[in-house]
Amino acid sequence: MKAYATLIGDVVSSRSQSRHREALHQSLEATLESVNERLSPAVPLRITVGDEYQGCFVTVGDACRASLALRLALLPAYDVRHGIGWGAITVLREQPRVEDGPGWWAARAAIEEAEATAGRAALRGSRTAYRPAEDIDGPQPEAVNAALLCRDEIVGNLSERSVMLVRGMLEGRTQKELAAELGVSASALSQRVRRDGIGTLLLSDELLGKVDR
Repeated sequence: MKAYATLIGDVVSSRSQSRHREALHQSLEATLESVNERLSPAVPLRITVGDEYQGCFVTVGDACRASLALRLALLPAYDVRHGIGWGAITVLREQPRVEDGPGWWAARAAIEEAEATAGRAALRGSRTAYRPAEDIDGPQPEAVNAALLCRDEIVGNLSERSVMLVRGMLEGRTQKELAAELGVSASALSQRVRRDGIGTLLLSDELLGKVDR
């Protein structure tokens, strides 16, 4: 049975948004639609219940890139965490779509791991974790999780303006275009890229995207 990279996400501290549930749902729905258009997952991202969503990708690298795109798109209004799994999935029903299988169990374990890691004071920036299903050949979890932890730490320390900058650069816009849009000089923008670790973040996203299983 073919393996997929499964992705489960949810909104961090969503209960604090109880008075704005409709706005949260609309923002999440629009963001998922946008990422689906950009990254073409094997099974489109969709809200499953409340503020939780899921989708499938061909490779773990694609799922890693999707998790970053989703987080950046929703910040600073909302923050999200993700669990990425690798394993077989079973479609139990098409309408409405219901899925099960080791790939999903792994993703569920991974998102719980990300939440547990964030409970440690020194690692409270953790938002993403990866876990392969048991008895399957997949990307090494230690290596992928090391990269995800470092990526999450950088993203968690970005200012709102830097988040906008990273989002624009990932969409393919040039630093010159973004400097004009943000009303800063090209030199000031370059300094921000270096100071905030944005270059490192962009390269890590590119390298994680090359994980081909």
